[in-house]
Amino acid sequence: MDESIDSGAVRALELDAEAADGHRFQLLARVPAQPQASVLWLPAMGIAARHYLPLADALAARGIAVFVHEWRGGGSSDVRASRDCDWGYRELLTLDIPASEALVAGHAPGVPRILGGHSLGGQLACCRLGLSPDSAARLWLVGSGAPYWRAFPLRTKWWLPFVYRFLAWLAERHGALPGRRIGFGGQEARGVVRDWSRSGLSGRYAAAGVDVDLEAAMAALTLDAHAVVLERDWLGPLPSLRFLLSKLRHSSQRIDVLDAATLDTRADHYAWMKQPQAVVAALLD
Repeated sequence: MDESIDSGAVRALELDAEAADGHRFQLLARVPAQPQASVLWLPAMGIAARHYLPLADALAARGIAVFVHEWRGGGSSDVRASRDCDWGYRELLTLDIPASEALVAGHAPGVPRILGGHSLGGQLACCRLGLSPDSAARLWLVGSGAPYWRAFPLRTKWWLPFVYRFLAWLAERHGALPGRRIGFGGQEARGVVRDWSRSGLSGRYAAAGVDVDLEAAMAALTLDAHAVVLERDWLGPLPSLRFLLSKLRHSSQRIDVLDAATLDTRADHYAWMKQPQAVVAALLD
């Protein structure tokens, strides 16, 4: 059942979503009485939707309706990755995100639409827009970038190919990536890890089971892309972001780099999530 809490001029919603294959999850939302725009936010790998509520609250206070997606296998999702339950980018891009988009359209109709994401969420936002260019006119990225090993600084890139191959092997061996045990991601489906590691090794995006050329689809996009880089974020450094944005060759682009003094917290991959005011100010500038 959908639940709503009215907090002044902003409604806090928990919306029941169901993908075409029956996967169920909840979309967390903050909807102002008269939103100026809506944003569907895609989390980082292994991060539950609820961790982005400070971001949603901050944006809603500025008149933006925010809907935080839940990745299959995490948080409110009714499935968990295992040897008997697997999926990849195909399910995320063609089944789950469209289910969230339908709810956004129903609860914030008639306003400009933005698709945004953090880390992997930003990458898949680019891929989703390639598959469905009309789903949003603007792209927001925070702490995101392509995982392609050659797009990282020298101190990092020399060992990344080994990491990608090892994590893909580990996910296959265990039936799912035991992310909580190794300190990276969550219990990730081996299909997701395969698709992710492939992009990290090759620099190209593809989704097993999706016939569309995602690289060509992203290259054809014409939209506004605005990205925020955290100055000390080694997981999403500026070169990897630039490589990701290079795939959107016909889109207008802006990059803001935020340091610790501006953020009033560590300028790393995750600290901004609890204090997102500076990120919100940059995105809305």
